[in-house]
Amino acid sequence: MATLYTQQGKNIRKTWFLMTMFLVIVIAIGYGVSWYLGDPIIMYVAIVFALVMNVGSYWFSDKVVVAMTGAKPIERGEHRELWNLVENLSITAGLPMPKVYIVEDSAPNAFATGRDPEHAVVAVTTGLLGILDRTELEGVLAHELSHVGNRDMLVSTVAVVLAGFVAIVADMLMRSMMFGGGDSRDKSPIFLVLGIVGIILAPIAAQLIQLSISRKREYLADASGALLTRYPEGLASALEKISTYSRPMKRANNATAHLFIADPFGNDKKSIGQKVSNLFQTHPPAGDRIKILRGMDI
Repeated sequence: MATLYTQQGKNIRKTWFLMTMFLVIVIAIGYGVSWYLGDPIIMYVAIVFALVMNVGSYWFSDKVVVAMTGAKPIERGEHRELWNLVENLSITAGLPMPKVYIVEDSAPNAFATGRDPEHAVVAVTTGLLGILDRTELEGVLAHELSHVGNRDMLVSTVAVVLAGFVAIVADMLMRSMMFGGGDSRDKSPIFLVLGIVGIILAPIAAQLIQLSISRKREYLADASGALLTRYPEGLASALEKISTYSRPMKRANNATAHLFIADPFGNDKKSIGQKVSNLFQTHPPAGDRIKILRGMDI
């Protein structure tokens, strides 16, 4: 069975792959628009932008995620049980103590972010603290710390920033093609058509970047978390309670959805069309995860 650190090297390589793909896509779009408008400055701007975003996504992506979710830091004297559980589990897992955050939201959920174990963040919602008992909360925190140990949160958090900006850059450059200056009248209309197709497909490309973060990481974090606590039922029971909550989080966002232990959109998001596209959801079915946990022999 995979251990807490099995996926570290793989996830670091995946992070570099995502950053390289982002660089290539942005430069390719910039080159195309630069050629169409006859303005080489656009190409240089695209290169600088891609480089800055790659660096920023690595160094500051955790701050972006914290800001997007509205999480607030706590100290040792606040939420003492939560703090003690994170501290004890970190010692057991051989990890540095992460920063602990609280999200004021009635929806039960949790996430981990940060570029490495030394700069990790673990956050839980007030709704999660309200419905879970100690062993269930311990199971959830062990799951999140497993993401930290596996370096899952590095590739996941970088994907938040890069996926969002793929769509933004495509939109900005497409507007430049349609309404910008330059002598574009002599250019082939085929290029403009391709540009329109590109902007339509950009959100899909951004989603595919996020889906490259395999749902297997959730199963691995479940198993690793259960091994950490030696009590799979704690996490299984927590997932059971979390999955019964139907309302979405107040700051539910497609860009950060895959970071959470459960879908932040709740059951309200599951329209008929979305149920059909279940294979493309960022989270594996809660029932499958619970079944696997309760079948573990530890």
